[in-house]
Amino acid sequence: GRRLAEAGYATITGGRPGIMEAANKGAAEAGGVSVGLGIELPFEDSLNKWVSLGINFRYFFVRKVMFLKYAQGFIVLPGGFGTFDELFEALTQTRKMTRFPIVLFGSAYWSGLVDWLKGRMLADGYNSEADLGLIHVVDDVDRAVEIIVDDARHGGRGPSGAE
Repeated sequence: GRRLAEAGYATITGGRPGIMEAANKGAAEAGGVSVGLGIELPFEDSLNKWVSLGINFRYFFVRKVMFLKYAQGFIVLPGGFGTFDELFEALTQTRKMTRFPIVLFGSAYWSGLVDWLKGRMLADGYNSEADLGLIHVVDDVDRAVEIIVDDARHGGRGPSGAE
């Protein structure tokens, strides 16, 4: 969150504790915009204290649209079914709404999935090289932010949201 704020980007998370809170905290402490898009669930508390702009949603599909609507890039950290749902929604919609890079942080966690996507889905013709070319697997925070920034410089969306 801090590095994204320093590069001029807002950080948008699910607004919950753990890694989402850490990203919101980094953005807030760097003076950046720290957004939390929460979901109304019976077992979830309120948004974390580092969220400067928070919105709670009743339905997952509406929340996912908001994650994607203004996205300039996704940096996805290891997670569960919700993380995978949002990741695959981004991969599905990135050619429809706008094109942006998807950075998977943590090669030990993501490499098996990426190998399967290439070895099975791509090999069987279900996806194209261009689709999978949006995915970048990294282990370095600076490299993750660099991918987002470089994409904006080369025709993607930059911090202002302009294409």
